[in-house]
Amino acid sequence: MKPVAIFRHIPIEGPGYFATFLDNNHIPWRLIKIDAGEHPPATADDFSGLVFMGGTMSVNDDLPWIQDALSLICQAVAADIPVLGHCLGGQLMAKALGGEVRNNPVKEMGWGEVTVPDNPVARAWFDDLTAFQTFHWHGETFNIPQGAACILSGPFCENQAFAFGIHLGMQCHVEMTERLVRDWCCVAAEELALLDGPAVQSMDQIETDLPNRIAVLNAVAEKLYRKWIAHLK
Repeated sequence: MKPVAIFRHIPIEGPGYFATFLDNNHIPWRLIKIDAGEHPPATADDFSGLVFMGGTMSVNDDLPWIQDALSLICQAVAADIPVLGHCLGGQLMAKALGGEVRNNPVKEMGWGEVTVPDNPVARAWFDDLTAFQTFHWHGETFNIPQGAACILSGPFCENQAFAFGIHLGMQCHVEMTERLVRDWCCVAAEELALLDGPAVQSMDQIETDLPNRIAVLNAVAEKLYRKWIAHLK
């Protein structure tokens, strides 16, 4: 099997549990370090799937690699090569597919519930799961692209995930591990202390009962990732 390409945009937002999942299922993968100066490849033909991780930048920023990433996503979708996006990655997918990325009404930082809409596409991805606690770390949001279906919603951000055929774009972070959560909190400690919003938690709130929260989230991620890899070339 060709490897899955994983695009990392900042050093601390790596693939997390997704890499563990691929290793456990003996699926090869290659990390493309955009943060270290690597550029998206010109073609998706060398990969069985494309996965875009999070980042602190906006897809609307004038950065040299963004247009290449958008073009690569469009190319992969046209060739039925599965694409998966986490947070910034989901926003890249939304923009590539014709959607708009804009400021969310509030920042979301910490744990929060998302619900699964009652539509056939959402049911196909989540089976009988109707709601779960996931991790949030964003200030922007996306429109659902034309032809896609919303498959997750939240009280502070309506569009938390969409599916476009075999492609899955998420605003929330299902890839989290204990290490990722603690690293992000450490880097953003000052911001967390200063922000005062309805969807921003303190570091203590975020790290409370962390092993159990991560275990539950990993189980949800496992369900989603297993359905996604079923379409790998």
